[in-house]
Amino acid sequence: MSAETEAVQSGLLAGVRIIAIEQYGAGPFGTQHLADLGAEIIKVENHHDGGDVGRAVGPHYFGPGDSHFYQSFNRNKKSITLDLKQAEGQEILQRLVKTADVVFNNLRGDLPAKLGLTYEALKAHNPKIVCGHLSAYGRTGSRAAWPGYDYLMQAEAGYLSLTGEPDGPPARMGLSIIDLMTGTTAAMGLLAGIISARSSGVGRDVDVSLFDVALHNLAYVATWYLNADAAITRETRSSHPSLTPSQLYRTQDGWIFLMCNKEKFWGVFAREVGKPEWAVCDAYKSFKDRLANRDQLTVDVDAVLQSATTADWIERLAGKVPVAPVYDVAQALDSGFVAEQERLLDFDHPDGPVRMVASPVRAGAHPVRPAPSMGEHTETILREAGYDGPAIQQLRQKSVI
Repeated sequence: MSAETEAVQSGLLAGVRIIAIEQYGAGPFGTQHLADLGAEIIKVENHHDGGDVGRAVGPHYFGPGDSHFYQSFNRNKKSITLDLKQAEGQEILQRLVKTADVVFNNLRGDLPAKLGLTYEALKAHNPKIVCGHLSAYGRTGSRAAWPGYDYLMQAEAGYLSLTGEPDGPPARMGLSIIDLMTGTTAAMGLLAGIISARSSGVGRDVDVSLFDVALHNLAYVATWYLNADAAITRETRSSHPSLTPSQLYRTQDGWIFLMCNKEKFWGVFAREVGKPEWAVCDAYKSFKDRLANRDQLTVDVDAVLQSATTADWIERLAGKVPVAPVYDVAQALDSGFVAEQERLLDFDHPDGPVRMVASPVRAGAHPVRPAPSMGEHTETILREAGYDGPAIQQLRQKSVI
């Protein structure tokens, strides 16, 4: 087997070791990205309070302490139980740090310093260690000790004011999008920290917060407000604030999302639906004209598209005009394209087969393991760190592990 083939089979991040004091969603989602790419993620769980709270998030379970929610964020990881509030727990952490690239946590912002998880606390044990922190509002400032969750960030960062119909109440996104994006951002930050530490020999703290990511995601909307004093609001039919047609339209049996976000697509669409005159008439010939006449355009496009089903229009327009069916979650996961692209994973679990969505990063396949049971790898990892049987037994008696 060539070195290149071996690397692919073990993952692009083979040889990267991350100690993760994490629970629930955002933090575990971030490290799962890295686990899927071959990094060794050693998940540290406090056995005194049941470990990762995500294990108990229902309503669906594979078994006790093994929810579908937990499995969604923790595949390909290892788990050890460890009480970091005890001196012996800190000693174990410090031994593990000597062989690690990263110590990561998604605790409340004031807790990493109290638990010895910062670069200042750990650099004596490994000057190259990267200490990653994912919190609600950051580790500094007036909100460092505040708890916080995804929906709160969506509310305060303006998302609810942009989501839903104009005459309805503010609405959050259907997914915990801030958790997921903050986890992904944390993974990017950790990789940047590892690259820097390996080249310079010096580690650092790397911080991300739910609030910062939520605010950063405003992107061009924020730039419009900050530079043109223009604040966008909710638009009918989930439409784009300045381009049309770029919204939902009715079909004979449901809805379709159409996005003519380049002028050329409008002409193609008009031709394909049997209305070539739309491409040249004064009311619709340019982005500016269509935006000024959007209400009438919506009526006209609805009238045409309601002559056939969503599936009919997808077949006619696909690959010519940016268009998509409006699916529910079941339809999305059961679609032929998902199957064609092999976007679902099937792997073995002690309680039976498990099916999940695959990593979006395609970089060669390697075996997939289910999320670990709490403390599943404690003894193996402690023995690797130099603890023998009697020492491990003593740690258990003191409830350190």
